[in-house]
Amino acid sequence: MREILFYKTESGKCPVENFLNSLNAKQAQKVAWVMQVVEELDKVPTTYLKKLTNIDDIWEIRVQIGSNIFRFLGFFEKGNFIVLTNGFQKKTQKTPKSEILLSEQRKQDYQARNRL
Repeated sequence: MREILFYKTESGKCPVENFLNSLNAKQAQKVAWVMQVVEELDKVPTTYLKKLTNIDDIWEIRVQIGSNIFRFLGFFEKGNFIVLTNGFQKKTQKTPKSEILLSEQRKQDYQARNRL
């Protein structure tokens, strides 16, 4: 089983939570369902969880509601934890480079602040 965590900035802000709060009730319900699938299934279909190609250790949780496509980027930490760094509505075929860079920066920040 996996556990999904949300990245928090040094000041305590949670970008993924802020994005989730911008969704309507139906969208938020579907996102919660997909995240539950990712946490509970041993083998998650790539429809819902997929590693980004040619990107080092960044994964995406994929949610589609009608014509709306949402993505949550993150990384695996200490085995079964997935730390989600950002969420966005996908409007093009390719994942925006700016979102990937943001996820990589937040991953570095998270790891630097959480080293024991």
